[in-house]
Amino acid sequence: MIEFQHVFKSYGRGRNILADVNFSTEAGEFLFISGPSGAGKSTLLKLVAGLEPASRGTITVNHHRMDRLNARTLPYLRRTVGLILQDTHLLFDRRVIDNVLLPLAVLGLDSRTAVTRARAAMDKVGLRGKEDYWPIELSGGEQQRLAIARAIVGRPAILIADEPTANLDAASALRIMDVFRDFNQVGVTTLIASHDAPLMAGYARRTLHIEAGRFTDLPGVPA
Repeated sequence: MIEFQHVFKSYGRGRNILADVNFSTEAGEFLFISGPSGAGKSTLLKLVAGLEPASRGTITVNHHRMDRLNARTLPYLRRTVGLILQDTHLLFDRRVIDNVLLPLAVLGLDSRTAVTRARAAMDKVGLRGKEDYWPIELSGGEQQRLAIARAIVGRPAILIADEPTANLDAASALRIMDVFRDFNQVGVTTLIASHDAPLMAGYARRTLHIEAGRFTDLPGVPA
């Protein structure tokens, strides 16, 4: 489903953010990427999503070599990927439900079906009743949950999340992790970057630890 082979990532002549990264996931796997801030977790997720190219090496996502996709074909792959970044990239000039509906606009769903799916996604993350709010009216944690609703509404084959519970209280964090687990149980490959050790201990099936752009052993964590 996802495979990195000798992947490097750097910017200009700077140091390698990722250095000779090799890993793979099976379809339907639930995988955590752990590590401190600046270790390369966010960069790795952006490469999986096709937001940035690798400097060297090959990345395969859902049977597609990322370096062989072009501006015309890459959007089709991205439709199969639900992406949650630390920067939520919400559209503040659109109401909450319109933000959630955005990924469905390219799927050709009729408006009634799209709205039903958007409301269901909002309900899953605890935003029922806030469909007509503006994003600026939501708290930081609610904005994060809105970004998660937008990521899951398209029912992606792969779900990628970068520190998805960082701005949430404990109860909301557990609720969101349960949403990820529910999606994973119906076959969605789930890749989450986190440094929250207790959270990973409760949900991880497999964890890879990254330090200074390289994977290292993490004692006591299933691999």
